[in-house]
Parts: sequence; C-alpha cells; structure tokens
Amino acid sequence: MSTQVPGAPTHFIKDIINEDRKVNKNGGRVHTRFPPEPNGYLHIGHAKSICLNFGLAIDYAGKCNLRFDDTNPSKEEVEYVDSIMDSVRWLGFDWEDRLYYASDYFEQLYEYAEHLIRNGKAYVCHLTPDEIREYRGTLTAPGRESPYRGRPVDENLDLFRRMRAGELPDGRCVLRAKIDMASGNINMRDPVLYRILRATHHRTGDSWCIYPMYDYAHPISDAIEGVTHSICTLEFEDHRPFYDWVLDQLPVPCHPQQIEFARLNMTYTVLSKRKLLQLVQENHVAGWDDPRMPTLAGMRRRGFTPEAIRDFCDRIGVAKANSTVDFALLAHCLREDLNKRAPRVMAVLRPLRVVIENYPEGQVEWFDAENNPEDPTAGTRKIPFSRVVYIEQEDFLENPPKKFYRLAPGREIRLKHAYIIKCTGVVKDDKGEIVELQCTYDTGSRGGEAPDGRPIKVTTHWVSAEHAIGSEVRLYDHLFHVENPGEAADFLSCINPSSLTVLKDCKLEPGLASAAPGVFFQFMRQGYFTADPVDSMPGHLVFNRTVSLKDEWARVAKRMDSK
Repeated sequence: MSTQVPGAPTHFIKDIINEDRKVNKNGGRVHTRFPPEPNGYLHIGHAKSICLNFGLAIDYAGKCNLRFDDTNPSKEEVEYVDSIMDSVRWLGFDWEDRLYYASDYFEQLYEYAEHLIRNGKAYVCHLTPDEIREYRGTLTAPGRESPYRGRPVDENLDLFRRMRAGELPDGRCVLRAKIDMASGNINMRDPVLYRILRATHHRTGDSWCIYPMYDYAHPISDAIEGVTHSICTLEFEDHRPFYDWVLDQLPVPCHPQQIEFARLNMTYTVLSKRKLLQLVQENHVAGWDDPRMPTLAGMRRRGFTPEAIRDFCDRIGVAKANSTVDFALLAHCLREDLNKRAPRVMAVLRPLRVVIENYPEGQVEWFDAENNPEDPTAGTRKIPFSRVVYIEQEDFLENPPKKFYRLAPGREIRLKHAYIIKCTGVVKDDKGEIVELQCTYDTGSRGGEAPDGRPIKVTTHWVSAEHAIGSEVRLYDHLFHVENPGEAADFLSCINPSSLTVLKDCKLEPGLASAAPGVFFQFMRQGYFTADPVDSMPGHLVFNRTVSLKDEWARVAKRMDSK
C-alpha cells in the first residue's frame, strides 16, 4: 500500500497519516470531517481548515464529512447553516451524501451519558457555575471535589432523567464527568457534559431542554461517523485527553485520533467570531458579507476567487506553531489568479472632461484593444472614440512639478489604442475648479504612435463621453489600520476610517454595461474589479475593487527574510 501521495506537498499531519497507513491502521482508511458550529459565518481561517480536511480526503482517496456541531441552540441559526454550506461549495469542495449534525445523535449522546452514570463515571452536580469555577482550582493548585460527587448511581440517573423531562429549571444543575479534580490538566477536572437550556433548536425544536457540551458531543460524533483523523486547531490540544477519555469509557464503534494544527492568524484582520459578530451587530460593517470582512461571504462579494484562496492555503502550509501571515500574501495569490484571466478594460474613476477641438463633431471611430496580454486566446474588442473623452483628474496638473510627466498645458500624452493629444487650454467653474480641458489631437497618430517618431512618455486610459456608462465604484482598504488589531485593548478603536471610499460618478467603457457578478476585470491602472452581487443591477452598476495592482508581497517577504 502506498503511503505517500505522489507530487503532493507533505506536512506533519500527512506524516502521521502515512505512518498510520504503513501499519494499516484503520484498514488504511482516511476519513476526516469539517465540523463548524452554526453560530456565525465562515471566515478565511475556516478556509484553511476546509482545505486541509477536504484536501486530505482527496489526496488519500478518502472521505470528508460536513458536520454541524449544533449543540448550543441559543446562538445557532438556519442562516448560518445555509451560509456555511454555500461557502464550502464555493471553495470547491463536496461532502457528497455525508451531511451530518450533532443533533442527529442527541438520543445516542443521551444514552451514552446514562452509560457513564451507570458506570460511576458521571454525576449530577448542583454547584452554580461560579462555584464550579471556584472548585476547579488553578493551574498551580488542584481542584476540590464537588459535595455532590459521591451521589449514588440511582440518584444520579433519576436526576438526569428529570433534567431531560423538564422537571428542573435552567441552571439548577449539570451533569459532570467524574475524572480527577487533582489533574494537572484543568479540562480533566470533572468537566460538564450536559446543561439544562430551554431554547428552541433550529432542527429539533423544543424536543430537548438539555443539551450536550461541545467537548462531549464532538468525539462521540466523530466515532459514530467513522472518522479516522479528527483535525482540530491548536487551542484544542489541552482538550485531547478528555476527547480520548470519553471514547475510552464508551462502547463507540471506533476511536478517532485527534491531531492539532496552528490556526490561521492574518495581519490587519480579526478572526474571532465574537469580535466579528460585534462588528455586525454594532453596525461597524454592513453585515456578515460586507466586502471588508474576512468572512468567506464578504471576500466572495468583494471578488476574491476560490482558486486564489485555495492557493493561499496551500502556500501557508500546515504547522504546529502559531504564526501570523501577512495579508499581502493573500492579495498576491489573488493578483496572480486574476492576472491570468481578467480582461483589461478602461474605466475613469474620477473623470475630467476633455474636448478635442480639432476632432470632427459627430464622428466616431472604433479601435481594436487586446482583452488580456497574458492570455493569447483572449482576443480583442472594439472601443469607441469621439470628440469628447474623459481622463482621470490625476492625469492633469495645471502647474506640474518637475517630475510630473502626464498632461499639462502645452504637453502631450498618448490615449491608449487611440491618438496623441495635446492640452491647449483649461475651463474653470465659478470656484476656480478645472472642469474641462481643451485639447487637439495629432491626426497622424492613430493607434498612439507619433508619425515623426517623437517620444511620448505617458500613456493613459480614457473613455468616450458619448458612449460611457455611469457607475458607482467602491474602493476597499484594510478594515483595521494596525497590523494586529486583536491585540489592542479596544479593537474597535483600530477600525480604519478610510476602509471604504465610494465614488459615485465613474465613467466606464460601454462593454461593461452587461457585466455580471463573478466576472472579473482589470481596470487599467486601478486594480481588479467585479460587479457587486447585492447592489449592482441594470441601470445602477456598482463595482467593487477586489484588489489594487500594487503587489507588496515581494517587499514584505524580503523584510521577513531579513529578520
């Protein structure tokens, strides 16, 4: 039996799996699962876990389940379930017929809890949550046993059944495992298995008023589903002894192996569900799918591609030690993807009107323009040229500094694909603001080349005023203006006030009138853009800038290498 997948990059989890397969552990099977809690939207950190778990199944011709750990109905919603499934599919993965919920196993989980009670491994405890914390001890001091720890089995069974029957109020008592209050691992000091919680569950309704704790339900769910390798993030490493203890005490069909890896941390980002929820609930952003959010829904709306995210996850690898990845690497992966396939178009975001006075009124010429020089199969398109065009305001200065090479009075620039124009005058409004340029064109420069061979230093994009379509364009920057906002005393104080710039009167070439969400374009000199899937519609086009053209990854990588 082969233990290594040809050509696949390796890491410590694959090394473990390869060793397991070498000795035919689990019959050589590899069965993983992605187990999100439906209490929020998935984010870029979850993408790493999705790619890892589904990727391992693909690499080893195994299986990967999608399982919702829906054990806390007070925080769970169907909206989150739907968004999670949509995001996993969007990333390119398929759980086939293996969609599960922890709630599928509520009855079995309950029966296993009674099994623990009958074997003297669990008891009903009436300590309050504060008292449980007090009795648990500290990292340096052992805990104290609950006064209810020695209850007889029959009394514990009776109380637990009354808990299920709804005879006891919320918070009156809990079911705890009976392990070791002196353990050096606080997670082993009689952890809670069940609590009373009267909350309507999104799948089981009001059938249950007691719910299992995640740490109890999770290993049993893995075992019921035949999972071989239960891949978790590093914060669950201290929970692994309890994971194994639960499975060792119960007649489960198999004993999966829990393996921990370092979760993703990224600069200029917070990935805490609590903090992301706070951003949404306090209206610091426009919802879970706000394009500034690190949620997969937000990144998708902004225009990130699943291919770029999968590439990013491959590049950052799988490690045992925590580290922080620079956002610039994710942006670099996106640029590399879009550069290969995004058509080049012209869009003027801050338009300045230009009248070419020696160009015949009413005349329209159509020029050929390449769609993507990186793709020889992309072909060309026709773009119209007329007497009045728009250029970017930043491409003109009335009194330019020495090293400004763009348009100025008496100077020439090249309009890409079209002609060379020369500024002969300016028109200002009552406030002294420039509203129009008067220009002439070189009649022999069709295609942009000077007939006498004189050098033209600058080529700029433009749009024919007669044919331009109007659009709103949204420019996004980091949501936070510091590299590690999660470390701040108040992360909200780190919100970047310039994270969103909205431009209302942009002028685009006419071919973009029918642009659909999910279709990407490179706006010359401006970056990569896509139509907003929520707000853009015929007659009201809205484009999101996915990422700018400036790639900072080489600089960041060089700085990191020098440390």
